[in-house]
Amino acid sequence: MTYAQLVEKLADIGISEKEVNVASKLPRGKFSAAFMLACLTVIGVQDSRL
Repeated sequence: MTYAQLVEKLADIGISEKEVNVASKLPRGKFSAAFMLACLTVIGVQDSRL
């Protein structure tokens, strides 16, 4: 999945992000747990073990 596709899917659930922001957050690992859960939701992860 591209950053652009992720941004589109996040927008579908009401989360407004710019592609450039997502592209910098993810590789650095600097994002909230809420953002992580939103990303996991939109990419279809139904079960995860932490």
